[in-house]
Amino acid sequence: MKSVRVSLGHDQEALAPIHEGICASPDISRELILGGHAVDGVETITSFVYGDREAYESLLATLESVREYEITPAEEGFFLYLRRDLGPDGRSLLDALTQETVVVVPPMEVRSDRTIRLTLVGDSSALSSVIEDVAAGTTIDILWTSDRVTTTETPVSDRQLAALETAWELGYYEVPRRNGIEAVAEELDCAVSTASELLRRGEARIIGQTLERQR
Repeated sequence: MKSVRVSLGHDQEALAPIHEGICASPDISRELILGGHAVDGVETITSFVYGDREAYESLLATLESVREYEITPAEEGFFLYLRRDLGPDGRSLLDALTQETVVVVPPMEVRSDRTIRLTLVGDSSALSSVIEDVAAGTTIDILWTSDRVTTTETPVSDRQLAALETAWELGYYEVPRRNGIEAVAEELDCAVSTASELLRRGEARIIGQTLERQR
């Protein structure tokens, strides 16, 4: 069983109406779909929208497919309950990506750069099939993969984690620094250059993952 985090990029013509509105509005940055299902051509979702409530409601008002919605204000945005009619095929994105041995793990992040980020968990061959069978006008980028069931990337290797923990315990990250890289290397029983590389790679992965969450 594997997990894979992907980013789905969309041409202008392939954007769903709500996603197109998010991309066009300077007052809405992204929407996290927390859960949902589709029954008889009607999709029901709950989500959290980072952005202005009035701007989003103005968007919904232009869409005939919207049956009903309810908004609960919150810090940085609002929670949304939405029911809408699907297209002629009656399939939601969740349904389109789900196969017998593949599930989409919420949240799905609908972004203003015309991408949707989500995590898939399932059998390796079925995951490969989903990735290869993307719709026209859509591209797919793999952000990370894991050989276990997870919704988050393992940020560092075991050796990098051991080096980071050792450096932390020795006061390497204190200001002013209590011990230098030589002490870390001695504790790890490795060369100074090796200890330095382990720390740099571990730091880079953790910082990169932290910044990625904020984009």
